[in-house]
Amino acid sequence: MIDRIVNAVADNEEPQEVEFEVTLRPKDFQSYIGQERLKQNIKLAITAAQKRGEPLDHILLHGPPGLGKTTMASVIAHEMGAQIRITSGPAIERAGDLASLLTNLENGDILFIDEIHRLNRTVEEVLYAAMEDFQLDIMIGKGPSARSLRLDLPKFTIIGATTRAGSLAAPLRDRFGLIHRLEFYTPAEIEQIIERAARILQIRIKKPAAQELAKRSRLTPRIANRLLKRVRDYADVNGDGIIDMTINQQALKLLDIDELGLDSADRGLLEAILNNYNGGPVGLETLAALTAEERGTIEELYEPYLLQIGLLERTPKGRKLTPKAYRYLNKQPKRKNQSSFF
Repeated sequence: MIDRIVNAVADNEEPQEVEFEVTLRPKDFQSYIGQERLKQNIKLAITAAQKRGEPLDHILLHGPPGLGKTTMASVIAHEMGAQIRITSGPAIERAGDLASLLTNLENGDILFIDEIHRLNRTVEEVLYAAMEDFQLDIMIGKGPSARSLRLDLPKFTIIGATTRAGSLAAPLRDRFGLIHRLEFYTPAEIEQIIERAARILQIRIKKPAAQELAKRSRLTPRIANRLLKRVRDYADVNGDGIIDMTINQQALKLLDIDELGLDSADRGLLEAILNNYNGGPVGLETLAALTAEERGTIEELYEPYLLQIGLLERTPKGRKLTPKAYRYLNKQPKRKNQSSFF
């Protein structure tokens, strides 16, 4: 059987149709692969809002990095026919920065705030009334002559994105009418994302290679697209530009990405728990010091996928390796009365 090659142009597309796709980010729900339950809920909310002639409720999207929160915000804006303004929590340092953003919005506009959990608390308090009442309270002047001025705002929608939903203050979290978590993708969905990206980037990749690349992409579109570009580089330099299984495996070996999608940093984390704490449990602060990584890096970058594939578990006492992790590391758990010193 001849392996199918994913070409830059699908059989039912004209070349000029692909030229207009200058980004890998999908623009609408039809081209957005995966997150089916989320899409169904958002589609329902959009249809209802359009039927009533109202803006969408404020939306909070949370989940591990790289799963498409920013892309989903852009898709929502496109489906609503609305303008979107993009900023981030750390960029809004003062209440005046927020006031400038909100007063420049128009009815129906969407303000996307990435890393919304990093908003300044003072800015958060100003945002409460803006989200709930579409009004903005600002102080004019200082000292005894200072006075409060209330401004009416257009009916807008805030879409917040965060990797740490638990870090949001409860009053802010409660003002979002729609709260959704983005889940990890399935290998089949990642394969579709890789094939779509290959068409846009005009990369020729064989079906088995796309399937293998999907398995090693940590169930994350951002990583899948990054690996596809790096394997393409390897294919252009060391082959004829076509990504087949041989080229794919050689490139991933060079990148030190194993069959589960783990790299040396992931393996180092697992081995640190095994070798220094007999497989755990070990506290997060201790683990961060042991691996010379920031606590947030471990929580947001390493842990979600290791938990998802069952190599790590959280316990009240700390992080602990699972039996599957011992098999992955080709080690046997030590008995409780067995000393870890030799």
